[in-house]
Amino acid sequence: MIAARRLQRHFADGFIAEAVEDLWEPWMRHADTALEDDALLLIIQQELAKRCKKSKTRGRKATPAEVVLRMLLLKHVRDWSYEVLSREVRANLVYREFTRIGGEKVPDDRTMGNLARQLGPEVIEKLHRRVVEIAQENKIATGRKMRVDTTVVETDVHYPTDSSLLGDGVRVLTRIMKKVTAVAGKAGTQMRDRSRSAKLKVLAIARASRNKTEPGRQKMKSAYLKLLEITSRVAGQAKKFSREIAGRVKRGNLSVLHKAKKQLDEMIPRVQQVLRQTRERVLRGNTQADGKLLSVFETHTEVIRKGKANKPNEFGKLVLIQEAENQIITHYQVCEQRPADSTLLEGCLEQHVEQFGRVPASMAADPGFFSAANESKAEQMGVSRVSIPSHDTKSPARKQRQKERWFKKLQKWRTGCEGRISVLKRRHGLRRSLYKGPDGIRRWVGFGVIADNVIHIGTHLAEQARPR
Repeated sequence: MIAARRLQRHFADGFIAEAVEDLWEPWMRHADTALEDDALLLIIQQELAKRCKKSKTRGRKATPAEVVLRMLLLKHVRDWSYEVLSREVRANLVYREFTRIGGEKVPDDRTMGNLARQLGPEVIEKLHRRVVEIAQENKIATGRKMRVDTTVVETDVHYPTDSSLLGDGVRVLTRIMKKVTAVAGKAGTQMRDRSRSAKLKVLAIARASRNKTEPGRQKMKSAYLKLLEITSRVAGQAKKFSREIAGRVKRGNLSVLHKAKKQLDEMIPRVQQVLRQTRERVLRGNTQADGKLLSVFETHTEVIRKGKANKPNEFGKLVLIQEAENQIITHYQVCEQRPADSTLLEGCLEQHVEQFGRVPASMAADPGFFSAANESKAEQMGVSRVSIPSHDTKSPARKQRQKERWFKKLQKWRTGCEGRISVLKRRHGLRRSLYKGPDGIRRWVGFGVIADNVIHIGTHLAEQARPR
């Protein structure tokens, strides 16, 4: 049975509440009140109830929706792992009170991980919209101003090189085939373990790459050819294993074999793609192969260049961050493919109107969002002051406009978006997503944004309540 709130209090709850009364952080006390919202709990409860039929009213008592919401928010507020989250809440009475666990048993890390995975990215977006509505109701965000910027959230991958990707493919396919052999025995194709040979070739390529002379390049090319041959043979062997599992040549535990076949069928095309792109680059000198993969695990990863001197190439997804007053993030978007920043501005304005029922009086963005069409569209929609600089303009009127006081003032306010992105990355872990897949990175970004909004809502409510 999944309840919105804990229906029965523990005898220790009163002692805990009294003991930590003066130990709360100011923002946390007011955020605690804001999170009492019934609509937030209903979103969580309805999603958790989809796990089983009638689980909302029948069965043993599950973790209440309010505990799930507060535990997950606390995790992303502090940027903890699930293991650290469980340990810290068990040991800290303030966290027990904030998460509404009180004297009850704290859910372990595996339970919280399973519950979090059940909340898909669409549910996280609903939670975010409701949190922004709470900020509106408390007059923290009114929608009179808007600023936007983009950043890169990296996926959890190592630096991609052709040799390391080939090595990953050999390692994973070999590991799956070993599991099949352990279940099916010697029936059908016999597995040959080539992982050691592949590892040695990867190391040989790494050593040869340090030598920039022509003999060094030839040595590296020779090692690549041998690694390509090894990987091709492993992929061919994996294909035979998949066919023999389907043809019932290999017999044994059906669940293990079906899972292994699914993994093989998923991984083999990825390894074949890595083989193709490596041949294109090493043998033909073509670095722009079609369908290029940067990871055999996180296949949605893109290479994004944002012009950073210390990190020219970033491997992940482009994320749009849109803010209103008082540092409240009103909208976020994980882009499926790397778009030009200028193509995102119109959608940001439409989303702002949908959220607040009005266009912003002032809008600011960096030069990447500039285009004459964007500026014209914003003015047509009713934005009175549009501050998007153009560094390439040769128009004297345009240059004079960019020197006006209101334009410069909005640009100074815009730079706060850079600080917001920095806080999201340092405090809430948006430097790198640790959830898997395209849905995982959307969930990771969504939770981080909600956690930051909750802190700011609590902070501003605390300032409003402070005696003057």
